[in-house]
Amino acid sequence: MNTDLRLSLQDITREFPGVKALDAVSLDLYRGEVLALCGENGAGKSTLMNVLSGNLQPDKGHILLNGRQINITHPQQAFEHGIAIVYQHLSLIESLSIAENIYANQQPCNKAGFIDFKKLISNTAGLLKRLRIDLDPKVPVGRLSAAQKQMVEIAKALVKEPQIMILDEPTASLTERETAILFDIIAGLKAKGVSVIYISHRLDEIFSIADRVAVLKDGKMQGAFTRSELSRNQLIKLMVGREIRQIERQSFISKDVLLETVHLTGKGFTDIGFKLHGGEILGFAGLAGAGRTELARAIFGADEKKGVVRLKGTEVNISHPLGAIKHGIAYVPEDRKQLGLFLDMSVTDNIGCLLSCANNAWTFNRDEATKTAKKFIEKLHIVPANEKRKVLNLSGGNQQKVVLSKWLNTNPEIFIVDEPTHGIDVGAKFEIYSILASLAQEGKGVMIISSDIPELLGVCDRIIVLREGVIAGELLAGDASEEKILALAT
Repeated sequence: MNTDLRLSLQDITREFPGVKALDAVSLDLYRGEVLALCGENGAGKSTLMNVLSGNLQPDKGHILLNGRQINITHPQQAFEHGIAIVYQHLSLIESLSIAENIYANQQPCNKAGFIDFKKLISNTAGLLKRLRIDLDPKVPVGRLSAAQKQMVEIAKALVKEPQIMILDEPTASLTERETAILFDIIAGLKAKGVSVIYISHRLDEIFSIADRVAVLKDGKMQGAFTRSELSRNQLIKLMVGREIRQIERQSFISKDVLLETVHLTGKGFTDIGFKLHGGEILGFAGLAGAGRTELARAIFGADEKKGVVRLKGTEVNISHPLGAIKHGIAYVPEDRKQLGLFLDMSVTDNIGCLLSCANNAWTFNRDEATKTAKKFIEKLHIVPANEKRKVLNLSGGNQQKVVLSKWLNTNPEIFIVDEPTHGIDVGAKFEIYSILASLAQEGKGVMIISSDIPELLGVCDRIIVLREGVIAGELLAGDASEEKILALAT
């Protein structure tokens, strides 16, 4: 790591109505270093990065770049100063191609001033090849998986050749292989003197890749430390202000089969057969494109399928999510912002929106929904404890708790959750794991789809591994390991 100071944030303060999101935050970033920025959801990380990227302006404080004070009043200025950001929630236009997204606002043009599409495709193909991203530049982004979209977002930032690269939860949707590729990319950036701010809740990644670790809590900087100065437990305590006890996994599996699939086939998967028992937490592992999400959506009735689905031994035909809800199946999607929430609506509206479906009612009972929202706010520790607050204004972890509350409110027998802790801090992760464990203890069946193998190993009774749309194998909790799962997945 070079000791040349590249960026200095000095006493950055930003307030919103009733909330001081950043309280005199100061932070230095050096040339060629990877600085991990840690903190719970709501600690101020995203606000600080939005200030640096020009989406927000500070109420007080200064930004120095290479020793010179700068003002960043909009994202284009950040780009001109060599600052690129890859957001946790993607900013791609799904109707446009990969090439058009990567080179947005900087397309190569011919002498007449029109976009040179041949050169655009060629340049994109070369960039994707260097990044080991095996995709056709002409494919619309809307056809890509979440992991593929994340890699395109990273390529879009890299084409700007930034001095400073900000990565916000970059591996939340990535497989082990793609994460390894990303880490190689970061190592290459470091070698070229590029500075990287790396935001992640995955502590193993932080201790693997960061040179220094800065910690935010409640909008205040707790300090910046070299990686060797911190243990995992010390970092957690700085982030959450308390010790986090590890989950003691217990098994509550019964003999009752809640869900069974036989020769289930659909887009992205073939001939899938498995059983989910009452009280079981069943994990689904696999690389991007293995068919895990597609399988879950088909069971939930969101996509077409062939084959047999049985609930408690009785064959059912679920062709629509409403039918799944009425059969006691809940599905928490991977992308909570796009598919799980009404962002401009209140916590009450989001938690209560499925109540009429579950109760076969035709009207929305506002009083009952408000009472229910307050119950889940208390039960799941949703912060701030305000049922009227728009979900848009909640942190990622609290948004996820709202999604979970919405589906828990339907009192499901089978709970399917895709990437349950995507972009969530360590404290909130423990709370969500506890919720899933309590469902199992109540005799419910829980299916977890996750790209986080340690997560699957920590909470699941059994893990099914998919590879290219078929079951490659399954492992009991006591026999499973990262090596065995990856061997089956690849």
